[in-house]
Amino acid sequence: MLDESTHFDTQAIRGGNRRTNEQEHGEPIFATSSFVFDNAAQAASRFAGDEPGNIYARFTNPTTQAFERRLAALEGGESCVATASGMSAITAICIGLLEAGNHIVSSRSVFGTTTVLFEKYLPRFGIETSFVDMTDLNAWQKAIQPNTRILFLETPSNPLTEIANIGALADLAHENNCLLVVDNCFCTPALQKPLQLGADLVVHSATKYLDGQGRIVGGAVVGNHQLVGEELFGIIRTTGPTMSPFNAWVALKGLETLSLRMKAHSEQAGKLAKYLSEHTAVKRVYYAGLESHPQYELARRQQSDSGGIVSFVVKGGREMAWKVIDNTRMLSITANLGDVKTTITHPATTTHGRLSDDQKRLSGIEEGLIRIAVGLEDIDDIVRDLSRGLDD
Repeated sequence: MLDESTHFDTQAIRGGNRRTNEQEHGEPIFATSSFVFDNAAQAASRFAGDEPGNIYARFTNPTTQAFERRLAALEGGESCVATASGMSAITAICIGLLEAGNHIVSSRSVFGTTTVLFEKYLPRFGIETSFVDMTDLNAWQKAIQPNTRILFLETPSNPLTEIANIGALADLAHENNCLLVVDNCFCTPALQKPLQLGADLVVHSATKYLDGQGRIVGGAVVGNHQLVGEELFGIIRTTGPTMSPFNAWVALKGLETLSLRMKAHSEQAGKLAKYLSEHTAVKRVYYAGLESHPQYELARRQQSDSGGIVSFVVKGGREMAWKVIDNTRMLSITANLGDVKTTITHPATTTHGRLSDDQKRLSGIEEGLIRIAVGLEDIDDIVRDLSRGLDD
C-alpha cells in the first residue's frame, strides 16, 4: 500500500490495489456474486461483522473496493462507497443521512434530475428543499432552518460553470450543525479537493470524467469513515444501488489517466472559450478560465485549472442554438459529458428539460444556451465543426 505522502499521479495509477496470490500486474475483475467461507464459524463471524472479508458482491467485491480505495485517496477522504450511478450516490446520501422532517438547502444551479429528486420525490418522505443562488452566501444563510441538515451544491455548476466558495459554505454549514455536500463531477480531484476546503462529503458521477471515455454508468461518495464507511455503506448494503465489478474496473483504469486528461480538457476548453467569446454570433460565454467570468479569482484560488465544460448563449434563441448543434458533423449530440469525444447539447430541452419555465429562468437556462463538453480531438477541428452553424 502507498503512504499518504505519495503524489496524486502515483496514487491514481497504483493506489488501492491489493494483489492476489496470482501476483497479477493489472487489477483483476472479480466477476462473482458471492464468496466461499472456510467453515460455518467464519461465515457467522463475517456476517456479524466480527471478521473482515468478502461476503456478497452487493457490498463487498475486491474490484469495487479497489476503485473505492483509490478514489478516496485521490480526494483525500477516509472512505468511499461506489454506486450504480451518480444519482444513486445522491439518493443514498439523502436516505442514509436524512429522516422525515429534515430540510435541505440546495444550490439552484444543479443537474436537472437532482432538482426533480429534491422537489418531487423527497417530499414524499417528509424531506423538503429550499433552492438558493449558489454564489449568494446571504441567501444560503437565510434559507437555513432549525431542521436543515444538508447544504448541497455543484461547483462548477451545470451548465453555467458558476463557482461557489466551498470554504465559506463549509463554515456556514458547520456553524448550523449541517453537512456540506459538494458534487465534484466537473473538476474531479485532479483539479479540486472539496474535502480539503472543508466539505464533509464529495459526490461523483463516475460516468463522466472518472471513466473518461463514456463506457460505463457509475457513481461514488467520499468522506470520513463514520459518514461513508458506516452510514452510507449500510445503505448500499441494504438497498443495493451497487456499482458492478466490471464498471468499477473500467472506472479504476480511468483514474490512471485522470490528471493527464483533465489538464488536456482544460487547455482545449480554454481555447474554445476564447474563440467563442470573440464570435459575433455569441452573446455570452460561461467558462471560469475567462477573466470575464464573475468568479474568475475564486476559481483560481480553489481550483488548479478550469475544466472542460464551456457553455455559451447564441443570438437567436432556440432556433439558432438548434441550428448550431444540427450543423455539426463531428461533435456528438448527446447530454453526456466527460468523454474524450466532444459532446454538445441544448440544456433547456435535455438535461434541464423537466424543469418548469420559472425554474429554468431562475437557473439561467436560456433557450439560446448550448453546453459543450470539450473533448481531446484537435481543437482546430472542434472550432471548424462549430463554425459550420455559427458562421452562416
